[in-house]
Amino acid sequence: MAGAGEGHARPGGSGGARPDDHVVVLFGATGDLAQRKLLPGLFHLAASGLLPERYRIVGAAPAAVALSDADFSDHARATFAAHVITKPTDPAWAGFEASLSFAAADPEDTSALLATLAAAERAVGGTPRRLFHLAVPPPAFPSVVAMLGAAGLAEGARVIVEKPFGTDLASARALNAAIHEVFDESQVFRIDHFLGKESVDNILALRFANGLFEPIWNREHVAYVQVDVPETLGLEGRAAFYEGTGAFRDMVATHLLQVLGFVAMEPPVTLTAKSLRDETAKVFEAMAPVELHDVVRGQYVGYLDEPGVAPGSTTETFVALRVMVDNWRWHGVPFFLRTGKCLAESRQVVTIGFRQPTLRMFDLGTRQSWSDAGNELVIDFQDPGSISARFLAKEPGPAMRLGTAAMTFAYDSSFATANDLEGYERLILDAMLGDQSLFTRADGIERIWEVAAPLLESPPPVEPYARGSWGPAAIRRIPAPHGWHLPERP
Repeated sequence: MAGAGEGHARPGGSGGARPDDHVVVLFGATGDLAQRKLLPGLFHLAASGLLPERYRIVGAAPAAVALSDADFSDHARATFAAHVITKPTDPAWAGFEASLSFAAADPEDTSALLATLAAAERAVGGTPRRLFHLAVPPPAFPSVVAMLGAAGLAEGARVIVEKPFGTDLASARALNAAIHEVFDESQVFRIDHFLGKESVDNILALRFANGLFEPIWNREHVAYVQVDVPETLGLEGRAAFYEGTGAFRDMVATHLLQVLGFVAMEPPVTLTAKSLRDETAKVFEAMAPVELHDVVRGQYVGYLDEPGVAPGSTTETFVALRVMVDNWRWHGVPFFLRTGKCLAESRQVVTIGFRQPTLRMFDLGTRQSWSDAGNELVIDFQDPGSISARFLAKEPGPAMRLGTAAMTFAYDSSFATANDLEGYERLILDAMLGDQSLFTRADGIERIWEVAAPLLESPPPVEPYARGSWGPAAIRRIPAPHGWHLPERP
């Protein structure tokens, strides 16, 4: 069977094509991610008529927590009732339920998995494709991959790997080496659900389909770029995971830098997987190593009291930093990134700040700088998403007095969104179609960890911040002389 499809006409699918017949094996099928996203996502795809004509879904977990087929069906029904709009009362439920089965899967004993997989393939008929989704803890990735190789299941299959893709350069290289011992890179789909968002992918259309924007998307006209993903949520019982991760590894090294790659890439020759991933890899290659004086790490007051947090922990729950992309297009333009837990708002925003005009014939009044007055393109990529151009206009009246104005495109009021897919749903569908456009590549992942090495090796001390704030006071120096777009300026 072929590996990734390099010839699709657009990122994230083939314009409505339906995948080949499939057997999907979901490792970690009893875990939180499968419950919240993966099983509901597969059911929504089925209800939308986007799954293959014939398919089977096999849940897999270690023998100690394995379920019977009936229990797996009950588990799925309860999951859908809690987490999806499409409920088990939908007409698609009967067919979806009939596709479900479960198998114990341990590296030392794969007999149950092999038997269940063979039965599923016979039920589908012909030679269905195999898609393995590794929704397992990161330490289990190498053993599950090795198990698939030893069992002879990897040939012609595809594998979805969840983040984190390592925790530093050495671990990322080791993980990639373990995966490549069994799977070719064309078979590997490293999933980052931010890249499946319609509003993130719309950055490509905004830039490359509109002559209004592409000519000014460079250092001659752009003063700065911000990628801001604050969260109001705390750890929600994830302290044990977070202690070994922190905000940079959890969010910046994955989501925020991947979004930066879309914002900063050069125009790809075509919207195929190879062209798109080549251009984002070039962005990461052009990034300078992180400078420690350009980083602020924070920890919300009360984090040390969370269950599972080590006494005196220096794990950051907040990070803000400046990174530079040293190529022709972006030389000298700072990229400001910020994310954290227990902050004032939950937002997902890219802000493009434009340079001030050469002739400053207008009085800015009480505004401290031109950027305080607007002069920004704001991409809100929190579903359903919007794009706002913020500029100055004359206020009505006899005097030449300027006021801030905006023109806004909103997804929910501009297009029919009834058939929208969430990020995970779209990316699972793309993996079935063999389209790697919106999946990260081994060399890009390793380069990101290489750029981050100074920060990971000698992290600055964490600074306290209050719950419900925007982070430590020191973050103001990161974008100076500009300010953070959030909280939004009047």
